[in-house]
Amino acid sequence: MTNDRPASAIPKAFAKALDELSHAKVRKELKFTEIPAPGRLAPFALALSGDVMDVVAPGHGPQGQEIGRTPFLQPAEQLATGRFILLFDPAGQELWNGQFRIVTYIRARLDHEMGQDSMLASVAWSWLEEALRERDAAYHSAGGTATRVISESFGNLAGEQDHIDIELRASWSPDSDHLGAHLSAWADMVCTFAGLPPLPEGVQQLPHRRLS
Repeated sequence: MTNDRPASAIPKAFAKALDELSHAKVRKELKFTEIPAPGRLAPFALALSGDVMDVVAPGHGPQGQEIGRTPFLQPAEQLATGRFILLFDPAGQELWNGQFRIVTYIRARLDHEMGQDSMLASVAWSWLEEALRERDAAYHSAGGTATRVISESFGNLAGEQDHIDIELRASWSPDSDHLGAHLSAWADMVCTFAGLPPLPEGVQQLPHRRLS
């Protein structure tokens, strides 16, 4: 949280927003970490990092029981990563048309066939719109960019396989203070970018976050 303010210095509206986020429902495949929030965009902010990892279990041990004792034997591939930032300005900002603004970033590696799709950017933006709609996360003043990143290797790395990533940077203003739905929608987006199929079951609740 911006400037590590004590709980007594946090506006009630922002404290309520944090509580709303702490009750968001997210898929268990997405692992959350709180990260330092940007200090220049708003007086108050919260930033979360989320990753979807594909863990490859070692081929020994009955039913993978060795995994629990030797976690370092689990090579993991990052399927998608993202950032979720909640900004709050008690005075409001004209560009936001409100006091709250949500800023997000998602990046994922694509298979070669999908990476060549000329409609890829439009599809990525449609995933955002669909996720917000499915979670009933009403919003306005949305904007963003979708970028296809083609990486080629040269020199000592010339033997490595080229790859294509998709990046989505977006922001929007929530229409209400029910912000848990927006975090849930963003989590759904990250899982979609990771290539996970829709899954109505198997959700988990974020642990309650302390305000101090």
